[in-house]
Amino acid sequence: MKVAILDMYEGVPNEGMRCIREILAAYAVRNSLTLQCDEYEVRIAARVPDLSYDIYISTGGPGSPLDSEGSEWEQRYFETMEALMAAAKPVLLICHSFQLMCRYLQLGNVCRRRSPAFGVFPVHPTVDTEMIFAQLPDPFYIVDSRNWQVIGLDHERMAAMGATVLAIEKERPHVPLERATMAIRFSPHMIGTQFHPEADATGMRMYLLQKEKKDQVLTNYGAEKYYSMLEQLSDPDKITLTYDTFIPAFLDHALSSKR
Repeated sequence: MKVAILDMYEGVPNEGMRCIREILAAYAVRNSLTLQCDEYEVRIAARVPDLSYDIYISTGGPGSPLDSEGSEWEQRYFETMEALMAAAKPVLLICHSFQLMCRYLQLGNVCRRRSPAFGVFPVHPTVDTEMIFAQLPDPFYIVDSRNWQVIGLDHERMAAMGATVLAIEKERPHVPLERATMAIRFSPHMIGTQFHPEADATGMRMYLLQKEKKDQVLTNYGAEKYYSMLEQLSDPDKITLTYDTFIPAFLDHALSSKR
């Protein structure tokens, strides 16, 4: 199994890269595969992979998905995405990468949220036929960490390119705002999520227990929200279930389509 990871973190310390590496390594062992995993620093070094890999994972990352428009690295990134789509290569886009592709393909309004989303949230699937969601209930639970969102989808444009909405954020009847799109299948081989399917409960718990992050969550969201997040991380049917099933199902689908 030859995998390219497009590192979009711009040198910022994160848990995402660790989680992706661990998921890939465990999957290779479980399926008796030899793993070659190469990482490409996109936003600083403008490095992108060629078309020789079996699978491509483009990570989340910090900052605005709008401010990079016209940059050299972004141009190279989109050229790579176009080539991967043309070659029907399996691609997973996470958070920042998902927002970038929605903007590039003009599928909807990529805009700043009224307030940041951070924590463990329910997400609702919108189709019954998506095999990557087959082991997940409605709702399933995800780790969300973002200041941006994709709303106001252009459904005609999506239909023309064969894209499908796979999940939307939880319904909030008391909030008169459109629910954000949380996952899209851009093509038979490319899927993107607004959330972090790679996030693991252990890493998230350690992150939340850091004094700086704990104080930040308590200040911004309150004690009830903070302790609710810690409690949900202990539930095997929430974040752990998504971690255990989502990316492995993507890898299963990618490798089966290659055979």
